[in-house]
Amino acid sequence: MPAPKEFLSFIDNNADAFIKRLADAVAIPSISGDATHRQDVLAMADWLNAQLKQVGVDTQLVDLGRHTMDGEDLPLPPAILGRFGNDSSKKTVLVYGHFDVQPANKSDGWDTDPFTLVIDEKTGQLIGRGSSDDKGPVLGWLNVLQYHHENKLPLPVNLVCCFEGMEESGSEGLDDLVVRESKKGGYFDGVDCVCISDNYWLNTRTPALTYGLRGLSYYKVTVSGPARDLHSGVFGRTVHEPMTDLITVLGTLVDPQGKILIKGVDEMVEEADEEEKAIYAGLDYNIADIEQSAGAAIALSADKVSVLMGRMRYPSLSIHGIEGAFSGAGAKTVIPAKVSGKFSIRLVPPQTPDAVDPIVFKHLENVFATLGTKNKLTVENLHGGKPWVADHRHWNFEAAKRATRAVYKQEPDLTREGGSIPVTLTFAESLGVNVLLLPMGRGDDGAHSTNEKLDRSNFIEGTKLLGTYLYELADIAEK
Repeated sequence: MPAPKEFLSFIDNNADAFIKRLADAVAIPSISGDATHRQDVLAMADWLNAQLKQVGVDTQLVDLGRHTMDGEDLPLPPAILGRFGNDSSKKTVLVYGHFDVQPANKSDGWDTDPFTLVIDEKTGQLIGRGSSDDKGPVLGWLNVLQYHHENKLPLPVNLVCCFEGMEESGSEGLDDLVVRESKKGGYFDGVDCVCISDNYWLNTRTPALTYGLRGLSYYKVTVSGPARDLHSGVFGRTVHEPMTDLITVLGTLVDPQGKILIKGVDEMVEEADEEEKAIYAGLDYNIADIEQSAGAAIALSADKVSVLMGRMRYPSLSIHGIEGAFSGAGAKTVIPAKVSGKFSIRLVPPQTPDAVDPIVFKHLENVFATLGTKNKLTVENLHGGKPWVADHRHWNFEAAKRATRAVYKQEPDLTREGGSIPVTLTFAESLGVNVLLLPMGRGDDGAHSTNEKLDRSNFIEGTKLLGTYLYELADIAEK
């Protein structure tokens, strides 16, 4: 069932108003991983809840409790649950998204203020933190609902929404909510399928549907020694230096070609056979795409299949930064008393955080023991999530394929994504239904990076895609 022409025209005619609403959302610096911005995340929850109510959604804010971040006791942002329609003769789809964002400062290398949406009239890019990840897609659903609310039209399906404010920090508190509300009589009882719009096309030209995500284990390795920072002219080569120990330990994790050096991690995953490799060979993707997205010719290989499997099919280990080290302007001759390295491993089936963590901890402790240092080592897992793979032949995916053909006049790529959305597997396991990832943004959006953007065309056509998906979902037969 195609979406009504009136719906498509409504989206086009209201594009400027939708972009203004996105600008209002981007202006709220809802950084979940920074305790100083917790009030902003709470404000974002209130703002989004009010917006949903304005388009006819029956909502409730659900308290998820409290947690400790960087030694500070903080309230977790509430989850927003909502419902639009309650017709027992219709399918019910649960849509998920998040309203928190990654940290961003202009000093990180942004060309503009990250929390002021900049509209580049020449390129059509909407530049701002959260524009693509994930405020744009969340507001896409809102745009769809606005059409139906203002025209007093029912949706072709029942829509249940679940929006959270801690996705960028491990979705703390959400798993328990999903498990609880998925039981008989719970808020999610009766859901037939799930749709998540929180990922990206492989490239800049071909829409995609995603049926797999890597999981994540995020680690913090701390080396401490002196009681305070020391003068290198006085203490250099006279004491064990935490920074030297940490750099040595981090250097044993991964090689320059991306091979994970922690024995037992790569070995958990079976090699791909020729049939599976053929799937990756058929995707509309090439080495130029990844290098364009990265902004430099730095791909690990010229082999497309190898690079794609490195992103989707195999685990990867990335070192993210060092906390406590001198990083300011000038030349400070300091020996830091305490430094923490942060790295993560993206996991694939059958890997899980519970299976990988002991191997990682043992490796770090064994390496540290060989250094002969008198400093102390502490290892923490800050957060993690399991990997997920779904059946892309399910009617939920078939509806999304039809919608993609209708809006973009193209066949979508079927992809497994390199990133992680922790709650995806929780929805799949708790509800026992198919979960679809239906991306709005392009592969060069730069989520988590500087100058994050969402193309105007992707925001507007992506909104049409979300709405059309609901109409195709209503029409398709359950198999």
